[in-house]
Order: sequence, then C-alpha cells, then structure tokens
Amino acid sequence: AELMDLNFLHVDFRIDVRDLEHFTAQGADEVEFMISTNPGSIPPRPLGEVASGGELSRIMLAIKTVLADTDDIPTLIDTGISGRTAQKVSERLSYIAGKHQVLCITHLPQIAAMADTHFEIRKTVENGKTSTRIHKLGKEEQTEELARLLGGAEITGAVLENAREMKRLAEKKKRELLKERNVI
Repeated sequence: AELMDLNFLHVDFRIDVRDLEHFTAQGADEVEFMISTNPGSIPPRPLGEVASGGELSRIMLAIKTVLADTDDIPTLIDTGISGRTAQKVSERLSYIAGKHQVLCITHLPQIAAMADTHFEIRKTVENGKTSTRIHKLGKEEQTEELARLLGGAEITGAVLENAREMKRLAEKKKRELLKERNVI
C-alpha cells in the first residue's frame, strides 16, 4: 500500500527469505527484496538489479514509513539534491552539453529548465502489459511539464508563470555560459 501511495501503481514487491544450512556472522538465513515495477514485463527480481535511483529512494521511503512506529533509528537523511544545488548541477550539465551530448532523466525543475530538448517518457498498461512511449515536447509543452514538476497535482496560473520564468532564466544562463566559453 505504501508503494502504491508513492506512485508504484502496478508493483509486485516480495521479501525472499532463504534458510541457510549453516550459521554465518549475519545469521542463519538470507533475505532479499524482490520487485517488479511494471506489470506483464518481468517477474520480481532483486531490488538492486532493477530499480533506478529514484525508485530506490521511493522504496526506501515506503519501508521507512512502514517501520516508522517500530524503527529504533531516529533520523532519516535524504541525500537527494534540490534548490541551489540542483541549479548548480544544471549549469554544469549545460556546460558539458556544449561539447558532448547529455541525456538526463530528472524530476527536478531546475535541471529540466536548462534542457535544450525535452521528451516526455510515459508508461502505460494495455492488456496487462507495460509499454513506454517517448514524445518530444514543443515549447509550450515544456513549460507545462516544468509547471507539473513545480506544482504537483494542481497547476495554477502562478505555477505556470513560475515555469515560464524558470525557462527564461535558464535560457539567459545558457547564453552567459556560452559567452564564457567564447562560443557566441
């Protein structure tokens, strides 16, 4: 239920416990988290083999939520980036993109705003099978996607204007970076 609440709509999560025939320093059994995040694709496989970084963060959050009332560890630290750090990362990616192709999958609007080209990657389930579609976004669609990243469930006029401003500031910053490199 916690995984579904974190937008794993078709998840199959299992805990595989195997009894060892001997004792080790870690005990008498081996435990492995198994997961399949896409219906109809593959059966559950070891978490470390199939989950992306973002998926791992959400899975860990779900586990921490389930254990919140009984866990003795009082502090949870999220090592993700945001705010000014995300802005700095986006500037570095833009700089690198001056000489290399950079493909970046992100949910951070600071990074997405700096992109030259945006694609929407959407998973759908049809007849019990997961399929993925990629769609190149036009200029206004890019703004709408930034607004979705900024505003979540409800996209208001203020959120749309914020997205437009982010895109304008990103374009200005990219021009500054090009000038610094004597490209323009």
